[in-house]
Amino acid sequence: MEKSPSSGFLSQDLGLDIAQTFFKPIHQTEPPSPTKRHIKITVIGTGNVGMAIAQTILTQDLADELALVDAKPDKLRGEMLDLQHAAAFLPRTKIVASVDYDVTAGSDLCIVTAGARQNPGESRLSLLHRNVALFRNIIQPLAQHSPDSILMIVSNPVDILTYVAWKISGFPSNRVIGSGTNLDSSRFRFLIADHLDVNAQDVQVTFFSK
Repeated sequence: MEKSPSSGFLSQDLGLDIAQTFFKPIHQTEPPSPTKRHIKITVIGTGNVGMAIAQTILTQDLADELALVDAKPDKLRGEMLDLQHAAAFLPRTKIVASVDYDVTAGSDLCIVTAGARQNPGESRLSLLHRNVALFRNIIQPLAQHSPDSILMIVSNPVDILTYVAWKISGFPSNRVIGSGTNLDSSRFRFLIADHLDVNAQDVQVTFFSK
């Protein structure tokens, strides 16, 4: 069986060193650009809403790193372990948690769900004074550790606390976002879809003002 021409043949008969000819090192070059940006999302508050958001972030593969912060260390550790132990069924995401806001450093998005618990019969506005005091201890360290992040406020009363977060953070207004009436709109869409026997995703609600 004849051997096909090889690099050895070329080297011996033509005086070519194939390795040196085709694989010369390139000097004075910039390091390769990353193909994917490292995305970090922080969730403040590991209650029902916070953990639902965290689970959605993981299942939708929205972040490379997820940071959780809560004032209750035992609950926080338990929630973190639950998420870490489910890693085999989820896209790869680094999950960290701490009561210290240092863990939030470098976040691209900070979602605030923490807030005083609403008592039975208590209006959302009555929560305002307690939550404003709480927000001073939340927003300031977030802004300090992640000065280029976007703040998303979910805590109630959401519209007022979004304004409070904007004032405390000193961020541009386009980087402080409240969940607003998305939940109420979602409920309305569900009721319409249920009544018409259609998918809620096919229901579009548009509000007009005079």
